[in-house]
Amino acid sequence: MATPESIQFFPLTDQGRVRDLNEDNFLVDKKLALAIVADGMGGHAAGEVASALAVRLIHQEVRRRYDLIKAYGTGSASRDSAREIMHSMESAVLRACSRIHEEAKSDSSKRGMGTTLSSLLVTGSHGFVAHVGDSRIYLYRDGKIQQITEDHTVYNELIRRGRLTKEQIEKVAQKNAVTRAVGVYERVEVDTLMLELLPGDQFLLASDGLHGYINHVAELEPYFEEEDGEKAARELIELANKKGGKDNITSVIVRIGQTGQKDTERARRIAVRREVLAGMPLFSKLHEREMLRIMQVAEVLEFEPGQDVVREGDRGDELFIVVDGALQILRGEQVLSEVGPGEHFGEMALIRSLPRSATVRAVEKSELIAVRRADFFAILRKEYELAGKLLWQFLGVLADRLDQTSRDLSSAKEELAAEDISDAIAEDEEAARSSEANLLAAEGEATSDETAAKEPTSASDSGDTDSGDTDAAAADPVAVPLGKTLPSAAAVASARAQVRGALGTMPLIDVESASGDKNGASSAPER
Repeated sequence: MATPESIQFFPLTDQGRVRDLNEDNFLVDKKLALAIVADGMGGHAAGEVASALAVRLIHQEVRRRYDLIKAYGTGSASRDSAREIMHSMESAVLRACSRIHEEAKSDSSKRGMGTTLSSLLVTGSHGFVAHVGDSRIYLYRDGKIQQITEDHTVYNELIRRGRLTKEQIEKVAQKNAVTRAVGVYERVEVDTLMLELLPGDQFLLASDGLHGYINHVAELEPYFEEEDGEKAARELIELANKKGGKDNITSVIVRIGQTGQKDTERARRIAVRREVLAGMPLFSKLHEREMLRIMQVAEVLEFEPGQDVVREGDRGDELFIVVDGALQILRGEQVLSEVGPGEHFGEMALIRSLPRSATVRAVEKSELIAVRRADFFAILRKEYELAGKLLWQFLGVLADRLDQTSRDLSSAKEELAAEDISDAIAEDEEAARSSEANLLAAEGEATSDETAAKEPTSASDSGDTDSGDTDAAAADPVAVPLGKTLPSAAAVASARAQVRGALGTMPLIDVESASGDKNGASSAPER
């Protein structure tokens, strides 16, 4: 946990080699752990007025919430306090914007003045960012550098809309003009961000007079690795001046404590949470800054074995992603499936409020990430590019669900359409038993007839049998038409002998040879 005593600030500003005035302003409050960089704009020194007003007014507004900020830093405030601090940062910028706009309206020489602004507040284990314009904040962590703010410029706006290629945009005369500034209008849209901090993290707040000469973030690495923070800040100013110094130059380096074993474990857990989020189809296409926005609203929850995460029938508004542990999905007391690390459930709750279709219960101690619908929609409202990516990915998730549902329904229909032949099988078995009984009876009768055959028989007895019926019965002894007499015992015995003989001589492997060779002769062995 970062304390004001463990945070170091190294600020420096310079007029540059071209400008007559320095319209940049910065502020560092070590007690609040607050740093601000503002780059003013407007003729007749109005830019300097705007940037000075912005840092002073924002400082005043944030300082009014000192008790809340201190309580959050010591861990005695709730998670809702983080949202309150974020709201305070945004409100401070909006009030400064309104005040600067009023000042410009009252003095025609200052008409249209404004300023960019990037601010960082550190308290406890979190950093809070409020940003407008094209000044920047970079984060250096574990040897990697990333820009955590977005430039509000014509260039980025054209890139976002996709109307022109990067080569075409490079030819646009006003491509570096800002699209948002504090004070130009009565209100402005403020980008806010909350991120979890680690000991060893470093930040660089820079006006465009500095970062305009940085072609790739890797160029900043030597300055973050410099042990002497004052030297690093000075060398950054020198770098911009050596490359032309066309604008005012301001940099503020912020360093957060030192790395320790306990915090190394926390760093690992943060990395795991980020990896789990990035592995979800919904968030898989987001770049690093956008992932930070998602992690900002992702709440980490822990559940003990046997504890319900959600209950069937309850209304929910959260998406859950499993970081660690194992959980069961139940309907009633029937276990439908299990979920483990990297898997998720409840994503439909992000877009509509419906009763939960099942209960989810922890089987072992589990850690989950929860994203609430209200926070999700807050991101969609403020981050247009991010909103487009999330909604597009959500459509993909829904399409996959529909495909799976269609496959399941198709399979179910096939099963329902399949004929239930169990009754037919039972009837066949009954018929077989009946046929067997008839054959046994016929054998008994054949024995009697053989005895009787040795004795003279009357013409009337021998005339009762129809030869056509006999042949039919021999071919299919079961299919005897009702109302007709059974075949003679001798005919039945002869038919049985023929069937047994055929079965005894039929090849069971070489089926083709049994049907005759190429010359048409049967290849079955002679009896």
